[in-house]
Amino acid sequence: MEHRLSKRVHGKLRLLVYKRGMPVATGQIRDASKRGLFIATDYTDVQLNQTVELEFRFPDKQEKQCRRLKAHVVRKSDKGLGVDFEGVENDSFTVSSLICWLKKHPMPMNYFPVRRQAY
Repeated sequence: MEHRLSKRVHGKLRLLVYKRGMPVATGQIRDASKRGLFIATDYTDVQLNQTVELEFRFPDKQEKQCRRLKAHVVRKSDKGLGVDFEGVENDSFTVSSLICWLKKHPMPMNYFPVRRQAY
């Protein structure tokens, strides 16, 4: 049985993963909570506890502004990355906005398939 400190919200939302200020991967948020996210991606060139930045935009909103969050990588798997917001500076409004958007858009959105990296 899992013990989580905050409830997860499932959904799909496209994002970019940045490492040291440079975009390094695409991904898709699969679930989120106030404490972190699971990102579906095939990107593996990242270490546990490494800080990454995540950039996303709400596709149905009039604003075209991208939002950014910082997170630590706490889990890696062949399906993606688990990241945690604990210990990094983030705007709580951005985290809350993300959770609210995912709650309002529970149906998977096919506008952003996860792309496989070419080797």
